Amino acid sequence: MPRDYVTVVSGLPRSGTSMMMRMLDEGGLEAMTDKVRAADEDNPKGYYEFEPVKQTKKDASWLKDAPGKAVKLVYLLLYDLPAEYRYRVVFMKRRIEEVLDSQDVMLERRGKPMSGITHDVLIKNFAAQVEKVEKWLTEQANFEVLYVDYNEMLSDAPPQVRAINTFLGDDLKADAMLGVVDPTLYRRRR
Repeated sequence: MPRDYVTVVSGLPRSGTSMMMRMLDEGGLEAMTDKVRAADEDNPKGYYEFEPVKQTKKDASWLKDAPGKAVKLVYLLLYDLPAEYRYRVVFMKRRIEEVLDSQDVMLERRGKPMSGITHDVLIKNFAAQVEKVEKWLTEQANFEVLYVDYNEMLSDAPPQVRAINTFLGDDLKADAMLGVVDPTLYRRRR
């Protein structure tokens, strides 16, 4: 089924966006990725990133090839998407405490420990930023949004996959998408 919109997977870092990109790709929706960032211990199935999205504010030319495909953008980059395109956003939600725990482990492994900011302050900042983005999304006529709970995906994936499939046109391979969900990769639980 032809899609005249760009499918955007977004959310906080470490919220399941890479898993969602892989689910969509396996389900039959082509993922825009440049494979610059290789799979590693923190994301053994790959990151599914596309470097040009980071420069969208200066150069959005990559979007001409994006309708009908899926691309991952961290939540704050949603503001940079130009109004002349239509977007369906699959916004990943995860307990912020788990996001921070996962980030801590990843940064420590890379020799870049978290800054001196406490988790309490980071939780408050992230929550305020996400709330602001969510409000902004409701005001954009060219955006449709589906919120997907990472924690629920890992505990009961079928209803989540059905909702995603319906949201994106009901032509994705649900069994292939379900096959991506790997609870053994859910390592920072709270």
